[in-house]
Amino acid sequence: MNTLAEHTEPTCPPKAGSHEAIHRFRVNPADVGIVGLVDGGALLEWIDTAAYAAATRWSGCNCVAASVGNIHLDRPIRVGELVQVRASLVYTGRCSMHILVTVCSSDPTRANAVQTSQCSIIFVAVDDSGRPVEVPRWTPVTMLELQRHRQARVRIRLRKRIEGAMAAESYTAQGTAPRATLRFLAAPTDVNWDGRVRAGRVMRWIDEAAYVCGADWTGAQVITSYIAGIRFYRPIPIGDVIEVTARIIHTGPRSIHTSIHVTTTDTHDGQPCLVAHGLVVVVSLDERGEARPVPQWEPDSDEGHRLDQHARHLIELRQLIEPFSTAAAFPPTPNRRASTMTRSPTNAEGVPHRAQQKINRTAKWQDGQK
Repeated sequence: MNTLAEHTEPTCPPKAGSHEAIHRFRVNPADVGIVGLVDGGALLEWIDTAAYAAATRWSGCNCVAASVGNIHLDRPIRVGELVQVRASLVYTGRCSMHILVTVCSSDPTRANAVQTSQCSIIFVAVDDSGRPVEVPRWTPVTMLELQRHRQARVRIRLRKRIEGAMAAESYTAQGTAPRATLRFLAAPTDVNWDGRVRAGRVMRWIDEAAYVCGADWTGAQVITSYIAGIRFYRPIPIGDVIEVTARIIHTGPRSIHTSIHVTTTDTHDGQPCLVAHGLVVVVSLDERGEARPVPQWEPDSDEGHRLDQHARHLIELRQLIEPFSTAAAFPPTPNRRASTMTRSPTNAEGVPHRAQQKINRTAKWQDGQK
């Protein structure tokens, strides 16, 4: 289901403008976490909802998430802010759709929204039996779409390297690294209309497990800074017993890198089945909102040393990823498919200088640098 094949011609032309989905709303008190900011789990559910809408609108059928990659949480979102989640198609394979999701938020009194996060999420179109089906080919038109299409193609190879490195590592019960495990049943409120758990809800579980593990290790509140990647392997039906285990595999001066496995128990042989795997980086913030030093974890077993090196290798691979171009990098175009996202003129990325400094610091936290 995760194989990206060559393009095929569409069986029927999609409706004009159906390659995007935009959700706008205001942040409510129920959306924020313990620290008073929108937590990573809520943000991931917003991203999944918008991307799913774009994928189903383009394909005309049900879709399932295959993977999510490289989510930077550039700035915090607070209660009362206006949020825009834009999901745009940037590449299609035979059965897959690569969706770029950009989240912008701002105080209601501000004219321009500031980018909060951006990530790529891949959906696969499926029939009623869950088998992959072909999707119409998407062709970029504007300069921005052409650039993002090229970047999506380049990312395919690097993403396969990262996913291969993640899949090659083994995690045993004999490992001595700090860990936290959440156990519960998949509830009716967790599923889509097809009776399977939504990808956004699985991502929320992953974020919550990373939070528990990080908070236990630091003895303080933590917040998600970066999600290195999440891979989905199989659907979760309602009523399944879910186990989400987060384990520390590396610590930087101000960051905690956790590997999270989501498993269910096979009803036939009682063996655990892996349904999702992700890597999440959390940081602990001081009263000024700055990342503060965290206790350092020192591996004391062969497995611990191997996983620590694995985390460092993934850091190196992530540095090779080319960021997606912003709308501000291209001049306005009258084409009706051109992006209408606005940016602050303070710098090339459209982010105020003070916020950009925080983004730079976040990038250092996630890579374990000072």
